[in-house]
Amino acid sequence: MTTAIVLLVLLVLVVGVGWYFARSAADKRRRELEDAQADARRWVERLGGQVMNLTGSDVASQQALADASERFTAAGSQMEQARTVEQCRLVTQTAMEGLYYVRAARTAMGLDPGPELPDLTGQSRAGKVMEERDVTVEGRRYVASPQPSSGTPHYYPGGVVAGRPVPQGWYSEPWWKPALVAGAWGFGSMLLFSAMFSGMVGVPAAVAAEDTGSDGGDGGDGGDAGGDGGDAGGGDFGGGDFGGGDFGDFGGF
Repeated sequence: MTTAIVLLVLLVLVVGVGWYFARSAADKRRRELEDAQADARRWVERLGGQVMNLTGSDVASQQALADASERFTAAGSQMEQARTVEQCRLVTQTAMEGLYYVRAARTAMGLDPGPELPDLTGQSRAGKVMEERDVTVEGRRYVASPQPSSGTPHYYPGGVVAGRPVPQGWYSEPWWKPALVAGAWGFGSMLLFSAMFSGMVGVPAAVAAEDTGSDGGDGGDGGDAGGDGGDAGGGDFGGGDFGGGDFGDFGGF
């Protein structure tokens, strides 16, 4: 009888301890999720305030604000579906990407760009466009510049797109967008990278020389792009299974 009571007490203790630790772990996960949701919501609201209160004064700032608005819409959709800490981090990344575009728009309009933002998608690795380049690749003209203009109205904050670094700068067209959508670079991208960035101060040599050909397995590494976070990006702005669909779809342009 005594042995049975002892065993019963031990069983109750084991169950109680197990329940306590399980409850503690669940409470910790809940707090982490609530903190991540609050942080993500704060960045989305900050982006929304900028998008709604700024109006572009030229082609470059208008384009940058349009890109920021797209990020705001995407981040809002992501926020509605965020059920995990990782998904909340992707929301934060998307919102911050939008704020990079806001900074670019403010710079183009001659305004104070505001505080620096975190390096989310490999900006430091990708480098910056420090001089104007005007190249023709496969019969198509491309221009890159450190400054916005009517000829270079498309800003990219720098980062990893489909596994490849794209330097921060202003461009004549968003030639990186097909890689964001497809998750891999086309054949001509190797020639473009070499012609546009080779020997450019501010762009690591490895970026200009990196093979960006049709290696689908490497080029389509969405994990690197997610950072991500990216890719934003993500693919660059992507990454993360979001239940009903690929959360990375929101990270595109």
